Amino acid sequence: MQRHLNVVPPLVEPGKSTDLLESGRTLDTSVSPLNASNAVFVAPMIEKLSTRSKRPNSDDQVVYFVSSESLPSAERRLFIGDTSIIFAAMQNLTKTVNENSVDLTQHEDSQHIIRKLALDYVNFAKECWIHTSRITADADQSHADHYRSLYTCLSLFAILYLPEYDLENAPVGDDLMEWLNVHFIEPSTEEGDHLSSLQQPWEDETFWPYLIRAILRGLSKAAIFFLGTLSDHPSGNLRRLAQSIIPLLRTQPKLQNFEAEREFAYASHRWKEKVKALRIELDDVPESDRQDAHEDWWAWFSDIVAILEGRGEIIRRVCEDLGADWREVCIAWGVFVDSRLRRQELPDVVAHVLEAMPPDPTNLEEMVHVALFMGDPLKSLEHAAQLDPWLSAHLADMMEPLSLVEKAVNEESELTVRDFYVLSYAQYLHSDPAMWRITVTYMYSCGKIGASTADEILVRVPLRLQGKPTSTTEGGDSEISPDKGDLSAIVKDVNATCHEYQREAARRTVCRIAAQSFVRHKEYGLAISYCSSAEDWPGLGRVVDRVLQEYICAGPEQYTKFVSGIAPSLQALRVNSAAHGVFIYRLMFAVRYAEFHQRLLNQDLQDAAWDLVSMFQEDIAPRSWWAVLLCDGVELLQYEPTPLFSYGSACLLLQRLDEILSRTTQGAGEDYLKMLDAKLRVEGQQDSQKQLQLVRLALAKYFARCAMIGTGGTQTVPRRVVSTV
Repeated sequence: MQRHLNVVPPLVEPGKSTDLLESGRTLDTSVSPLNASNAVFVAPMIEKLSTRSKRPNSDDQVVYFVSSESLPSAERRLFIGDTSIIFAAMQNLTKTVNENSVDLTQHEDSQHIIRKLALDYVNFAKECWIHTSRITADADQSHADHYRSLYTCLSLFAILYLPEYDLENAPVGDDLMEWLNVHFIEPSTEEGDHLSSLQQPWEDETFWPYLIRAILRGLSKAAIFFLGTLSDHPSGNLRRLAQSIIPLLRTQPKLQNFEAEREFAYASHRWKEKVKALRIELDDVPESDRQDAHEDWWAWFSDIVAILEGRGEIIRRVCEDLGADWREVCIAWGVFVDSRLRRQELPDVVAHVLEAMPPDPTNLEEMVHVALFMGDPLKSLEHAAQLDPWLSAHLADMMEPLSLVEKAVNEESELTVRDFYVLSYAQYLHSDPAMWRITVTYMYSCGKIGASTADEILVRVPLRLQGKPTSTTEGGDSEISPDKGDLSAIVKDVNATCHEYQREAARRTVCRIAAQSFVRHKEYGLAISYCSSAEDWPGLGRVVDRVLQEYICAGPEQYTKFVSGIAPSLQALRVNSAAHGVFIYRLMFAVRYAEFHQRLLNQDLQDAAWDLVSMFQEDIAPRSWWAVLLCDGVELLQYEPTPLFSYGSACLLLQRLDEILSRTTQGAGEDYLKMLDAKLRVEGQQDSQKQLQLVRLALAKYFARCAMIGTGGTQTVPRRVVSTV
C-alpha cells in the first residue's frame, strides 16, 4: 500500500505538477542520518542544471521536514512511558550483575527479577490490548490486534526462555497449552452455547468437531459435559464408550499435580495403558453399529482415542481438518505424543511439523512465534523489528543478559545485537520530539555510540518555545512571545538528564545554547547564570557586552532595569575560582555603571560623582568606555554651587581625557572612541572629538571655579564599598 506524506501549505498546488516539470524543476528529498525524517524541497532537474540561467535565491527556498513515522497515539505514548520504567529497572539489574560479575543464568535471585520484569512487559501489553479493544469496539481493531500480537509474543518468550528457576529442563507441553488457550481461543464459547441448548447435540454437524477440539485443547470439563449427553444416544456401544472415556479425561496426568517428574512419568505410562484398553474396546464395535443417522460416530471417536494415544500423524491430520495451524499441532505433541517434551527438544518437533504445515510468511506475529519455537533468537528479533521496534528492543534487552544473543560488538556496525535493536527503537522514538527524555534513556544504555547520539539529541532539544499570545495586532494576529518559564524548565530537565548520565560536555553545550536563547529574549540574568554554569567565560563577556549595548541603544533608564537582573550573579561569580577575572571585571563595570546612572536618575549627584571617579580609580572601566564616562560626567562637573569632585578626582578625569586624546592622535582611536561613536550615532551626532572638547572645557571651568573659591590641593575621593545589587 502506497503511503503519502502531505505538507501544508503544499509545495506544488494541485494540478500544477506539469508547470513544475516545464520549469525544469522537480521535488527532491534528503534523508536525515539522525532519524526517520526527510527534507522535502523543490530542486532543479539534473538534465536542466546546465541550462539554468539563474540560480534561485536561497532565501526563497522552502524546505519541509517530514517524518516517515506516524506520531504515537495517546495510548501508544502511555504504553511507551510505562514500559520505559520496566526498561530502567532492567538496566539497574544488568548494571548490578555486571559490577558483581554474576552469571545471570546461574543466579536464582537475578533470574527471578528478570522473569518478573518480563511478566511486567506481558501484563502491560495485555492491559493496552484490552484498553484499545474497548475504545475501538465499533471501529478499526488494528491497534488492538497489534497489542494482542505483542502480548502473545512476549508471553511465549517468557514461557520458553524464562521459566521458573531450576525448571529449565521440565516438560513444557502443559505451559504451552495454557498459552495457546489464552491467546487463541478454540472452540468458541458461542459454539458451546449453541450445542448445549440442543436436546440431541450429536445430531448437529458441529458436535464432533467441537468435542475433538475441546479434548485436543485439554478442556476436559467441556468435553466431559458433551460426552455425558451421549448417554441418550441410540447406540449402546457409543453410550458405553463415552462412559469409559470420561474417567480417562478426568484423570489425565498433569505435571503440576506431581512433586517429581518421575512420578508424573509413571502416572502417564499407566494412563496410556488404560487408553490402549479403550482402543481395544473401540475396535470390538461391530461395523454395523459404527454409524448413526447423521454421522460415522466411530471414526470421530477413533480420532479422539488416537489423540489420547499420542499418535502424531492423526493429531496433525485432525488439526488440518479443524483448520488449526502448526502451533496447535506442536503443542498437542508436547501434551499427548511426548508428555515429557523439553524446551531444547521442541525445535526438532517444530521443524518436522512445519514441513507439512508451513507458516504464513506475511504474518509477522506468526513468524516471531516460529523463531521462538525453533530456538532462534536472532531470527525472532528480525521479525519482531518489522512487527514493532518496541518489541525487538525489549526482547533483545532481555536476551543479552540471558546469553541468548552474542554480547560481542559487530566489527561493521560497532554495536552489539542488543544495542542495534535498542538504538533502532530509540530512533523511532525520536520521531516524536516531545519524547526526548525516554529517547535518550534508551540511547544512553547503548555504549559509546548510543551516548554520543543521545548527546546530539539533548543539545538539539527545542529551547525556543512558543509562548502564549501577549497582544493582538491590527490584523488580528497574536504576537507570540517566548515563555521564559517554559524555557527554563526545559533547560533544567535537560541539565538533570545530563547530570544523571554524567554527560558534562553535553550539559555545558546545552547551557551555552540556553544562554544564547535568553540573550535573544533579553533575559540577561538567566543568560549569565547559564554561561556561568557552562563555564563559558567568553560567552559571559559577550552577554555583558550586550547588556552594555542596551545603554547605547535604549538609554540609561532601560539599561539599569536590565542590569538589575544580572547584579545578583556578580557575588556568586566572585567566589567562583574557575571564573576568569577579565570577564568578572567587565560584569563589575556593568553593575557599577548602572548604579552610577541610577544615582543620576535619583538626583543623588554626590554619590554619582564618587561612582564615576571610583570606576577610574579601581580600573574596572574598559578603555572603550572611558570617553562615554567622561561625557556622562560633564553634567556633574557643571553642578553648582558646591563642587562634586575633589581636586585630585578632577585631575584623574583630566588624565584619562589626555590619554584618550593623545592615543587617538597616534591612531588608536578605535580602542578609545568605539562606544562613544556608537552612542553619538544613535543620538544623531557624528563628531566624538567635539564631545571630548566639551569635556575638556567643563574640566577647565571646573578647575577655574575651584581656584576662585579656594578649593584644591591633593585630596582624592576616599575608597568606599559599593553595593553590587
